[in-house]
Amino acid sequence: MIRVLFVCLGNICRSPMAEAVMRDLIEKKGLSDKIKVDSAATSSWHIGDSPHKGTQAKLKEYGISTSGMKGRQLTTSDFEAFDYIIGMDSSNVKNIRDMLGQPDDVKIFRFLDLTPHKKDVPDPYYTGDFQETYDLVLEGCEVLLDKITKDIENN
Repeated sequence: MIRVLFVCLGNICRSPMAEAVMRDLIEKKGLSDKIKVDSAATSSWHIGDSPHKGTQAKLKEYGISTSGMKGRQLTTSDFEAFDYIIGMDSSNVKNIRDMLGQPDDVKIFRFLDLTPHKKDVPDPYYTGDFQETYDLVLEGCEVLLDKITKDIENN
């Protein structure tokens, strides 16, 4: 079982969007028994909160559910529990490394580093542009799923 954790600042916009999109892609490819996905925050601001209404609305447009999703904070046990820990921006990656005490571990990386963009996913909480975030998240999830699928096939 491959386990993926998406992390952003509050766990109400970007990381739950990535979790929901990735889960949808995994289900459509029939890989739910091989890959599990979760999301978390580096802050404690929104623990127990549902995804942001803008995230929910954007995902609903594409028929993707956020049912049962609640914000949670990253914990030190996440480092052992997950194979990939993915920060949605550079600041998130730094905070993840600091919080987990793993400054150079390769399983922690920035989400869009796998794509040609190699940039941060903008936070729609501040930009208000949930479509831009969705487009980048979809592309990133597709690339990540391809990588994981190849990893599964090679093992």
